[in-house]
Amino acid sequence: MKRITLKTGLLFAMLVAFGTLGVNAQSKGERKEPPTFTELLKQMDKNEDGQLSKNEVKGPLKNDFDKIDADEDGFITKEELEKAPKPKGPKRN
Repeated sequence: MKRITLKTGLLFAMLVAFGTLGVNAQSKGERKEPPTFTELLKQMDKNEDGQLSKNEVKGPLKNDFDKIDADEDGFITKEELEKAPKPKGPKRN
């Protein structure tokens, strides 16, 4: 009885491991669309003034804030975000 339980447990663990690997391999090939300006406002506009300041943004947007803020007014507009250089994804061989 113990032997059957052990074999069943090992088989189950292997199936879970291989299933997880398969899901991860498939998700790597998918490309996500960047968020829209409206989505960014919902996520980051802390004071709800309809603008994105350097203090509010985070991640790559914060790192490239000065490049994106073309008129240097301290805010990123929808137009500036649309004209901003697109982030480069991982290199492919």
